[in-house]
Amino acid sequence: MKKAILQTLFCFIVGIVGGIFADQILWPYFIERPLFYEYGLEKAPVYITETKEIKIQENIALQEAVEKVEGVVVGIKTQVGKKFLLGSGIIVTSDGLCVTLSELVPAGYSFSFFIEEGRAPFQILKRKGDLALMKLDSKESLPTLPFADLGKKRLGERVFLFGKVFENEDVEKIVNEGIIKSFESPLYKTNIFEKISLQGSPIFDIEGNFLGLAVIDSAGQVSILPNNEIKEFVGF
Repeated sequence: MKKAILQTLFCFIVGIVGGIFADQILWPYFIERPLFYEYGLEKAPVYITETKEIKIQENIALQEAVEKVEGVVVGIKTQVGKKFLLGSGIIVTSDGLCVTLSELVPAGYSFSFFIEEGRAPFQILKRKGDLALMKLDSKESLPTLPFADLGKKRLGERVFLFGKVFENEDVEKIVNEGIIKSFESPLYKTNIFEKISLQGSPIFDIEGNFLGLAVIDSAGQVSILPNNEIKEFVGF
């Protein structure tokens, strides 16, 4: 009986040792042989990949961009007979140079320009083609924003319009968003539709960079007069 127990214990120990030898020495040796590579018998590697998910809340990004651009947008009100032309423009230098569409400031009429502080004195410096350049007088340095690099813009990219409409000396700030629909020349097309009183409103990307001025057709579709034409006009 004692002999049988010893034999069983011996076999058990030999089995454990054999298993350890096979797993740690014999198996690693054989899987390096070409035969094992051919039939894929080696242990499959385990890959650990760290995944980080970043969520961008687009509505918050838009709100922050809108707050950023408010100060650079100028409201324009022009009296033509008994009617008024309403529109917007943009401050492009801290000393008060401002650009808008020339149709909003036709020669021979009375204009008013409104910035955050209220009505601003001005001088019309020049008109050429679709654009007009003004110099606003302000006691303080005026805010400006960078011009977007149009070469990096893509179809479907999100953009927004920001305009200021002044009626009865009260300001109405209007925001509308959409995407770049096409890069047709000379105007870029968007899928935004707006009322004609938003003519000349600056259009920005989601980071608050200036793309150009809004040109609104009779159907209300908004196109962009690109900022490269504005740079050339101003002399940047």
